[in-house]
Amino acid sequence: MPKQQNIFAVAEIDRIIEMAWEDRTPFEAIEQQFGISESGVIELMRREMKASSFRMWRKRVSGRATKHTKLRTADITRFKSPMQREIAGNKISKRRSKY
Repeated sequence: MPKQQNIFAVAEIDRIIEMAWEDRTPFEAIEQQFGISESGVIELMRREMKASSFRMWRKRVSGRATKHTKLRTADITRFKSPMQREIAGNKISKRRSKY
């Protein structure tokens, strides 16, 4: 049986990659918002990133408890980074251009 290929807009791919890099955003939150599983996120990251960046990301998230809801401690109840103010239409307000 062939794998189901999710089609995403460029802005959605950018947001998925950003969420995957965030330490406190679990894969389950990405799946809830975009309908893409952890293995799908890994495939997307492999396809969209440079090989060295992908390897660095995989090393960073492998075994990280905060990336998996079931492995988190009970005191972590959110998945939004404290540096992130608001999300509106998948745009993060802290990402304002300086130019």
